[in-house]
Amino acid sequence: MSALLVLAPLRIEAAALRLPGARVLRTGMGAARARVAAARALAVEADAVVVAGVAGGVAPGLRAGDLVCATELRAGGERIAVPSGALLAAALREQGLRAHAGPIASVERLLGPAGRRALAGEGVLAVDMESAWLAGAAAGRRFAVVRAVADPDGRRLADLRTLLEGARALLALRRAVPVLAEWADAIEVSSPHVPVELLVS
Repeated sequence: MSALLVLAPLRIEAAALRLPGARVLRTGMGAARARVAAARALAVEADAVVVAGVAGGVAPGLRAGDLVCATELRAGGERIAVPSGALLAAALREQGLRAHAGPIASVERLLGPAGRRALAGEGVLAVDMESAWLAGAAAGRRFAVVRAVADPDGRRLADLRTLLEGARALLALRRAVPVLAEWADAIEVSSPHVPVELLVS
């Protein structure tokens, strides 16, 4: 089995992503902590690196618990290609999970409905606060990003439904774990992750 390193921002996300034989590193929330964690992750031996956690939905039609596999990460005008996204999304769908492939934007602060609508116009599917800054941890290793939608487009974080939908997102992450293991072990990305320096705002 290929060694797999999973980068999860929050403790509750890390708990949902436990997998025998894989190393799960809790990175902390936000860009600053993600940059530090990416540097730490370079010292961890692994054949594949996955960033996983929850995200805010941007594209209309995404539901709580849907999985978004990044084909591209965007932050501050920078773009990072993630060639594994479409293959991983297809593998997740084969296991009965609702999975989508497309761009994920990383932002430095929580976005409300208006901010998300602006990103939707640029083709972004979901938004988080870490993935782009964690990409540097790949360092030429197979790399993927999987985010589960915890609050759909148009929903405010204060909405009472967010707690229930957050639990649904964590369950989807848990169900994705075996597929992530299979991906790390078997899926060969035809073109490598595009290496970039850690994004600096």
